[in-house]
Amino acid sequence: MFMWVIIIALLAIGLGLIIIELVFIPGTTVVGLLGLIFTIVGIVISYRHFGNDIGLYILLGTSAAALVTLYFSFRSRAWSRFSHKSAIDSKVNEGMLKELNVGDEGTTRSALRPIGTAEFGNRNFEVRTTGTFLDTGTRVKIVRIQSNQIIVEPLN
Repeated sequence: MFMWVIIIALLAIGLGLIIIELVFIPGTTVVGLLGLIFTIVGIVISYRHFGNDIGLYILLGTSAAALVTLYFSFRSRAWSRFSHKSAIDSKVNEGMLKELNVGDEGTTRSALRPIGTAEFGNRNFEVRTTGTFLDTGTRVKIVRIQSNQIIVEPLN
């Protein structure tokens, strides 16, 4: 009787870990491998302790239980209540450039080779030149704003 409890516990834990791997934490493989090991150990113990006939029945029963459990866990969407359904739709720099306009003047805070930092209205922004290299402290003017890129050129 005690061996039946051990075998059933190993098979249940193994199948449970495999389901957890597939449904909740896909891609980690550690949990799935542990589940596979528990299941195989349970089947091997059943073969050794009860013989080939009972071991075969346990193997077939475990395989059928695994297929039915996997089918119903994916088919019935039983796990959807546990899943996270919201999505992040904001962007990193959203609204950051609203205070800037073409023609605004500022000062470079780092060397622009051709990308660097410039200060406009007491705030630092990453800027790009039209191709020329500029030194720190150079006065610049915004000539174009494309999506999140600020294009500047030196003041003459």
